[in-house]
Amino acid sequence: VQLQASGGGLVQAGGSLRLSCSASGRTFSNYAMGWFRQAPGKEREFVAVVSGSGASTPYADSVKGRFTISRDNAKNTVYLQMNSPKPEDTAVYYCAAAPWVTMVEGRYDYWGRGTQVTVSS
Repeated sequence: VQLQASGGGLVQAGGSLRLSCSASGRTFSNYAMGWFRQAPGKEREFVAVVSGSGASTPYADSVKGRFTISRDNAKNTVYLQMNSPKPEDTAVYYCAAAPWVTMVEGRYDYWGRGTQVTVSS
């Protein structure tokens, strides 16, 4: 599976931004799709994941109620809608694919290149 994240940029705190991740190579709906992020000087951390059907969407506590993950299997794309972002959400955001829903980074088999999100105060 090849993954390509896009949509990053500079956004003001309290605004909104939508990240996209397009996939190719294998049956997209067979994979759970996750978003992770890595801030400067910090380890990469889990943000959200969506099951193959879209029915299950666990979130990290830090983004719950502000971010929404979704997918369109017809378009082989997963999205991360970021509402009311905070400066602490500034990071490189990565999309990844796993055979089942998991928050564990090591269980993801495929990774895309990251997209930078910068939230200004």
